[in-house]
Amino acid sequence: MKDEPKEIRVHFPESLHGGNYANNMTVSHTREEFILDFLMIAPPAGAVTSRVVTSPGHLKRMISALLENLKNYEEMYGEIQPSQEPRTMH
Repeated sequence: MKDEPKEIRVHFPESLHGGNYANNMTVSHTREEFILDFLMIAPPAGAVTSRVVTSPGHLKRMISALLENLKNYEEMYGEIQPSQEPRTMH
């Protein structure tokens, strides 16, 4: 008998329903994890709006899902023209 997929109930806190806007992102990593910092840059200042820490294996699955969705988006709406990245000062 095959293992039936188990349903996982996911709680989605109401405080997260609106999401966080980001117009910039930085990526860093250790051997064990990737750290994605999402920023909102609105000159003359900017702020980190969210941080995601994930494993290398999961990051690879995320990239695959993003590439597939980007392809689907561009097939539906046309090619996205890259915009100029906001400048940050360190």
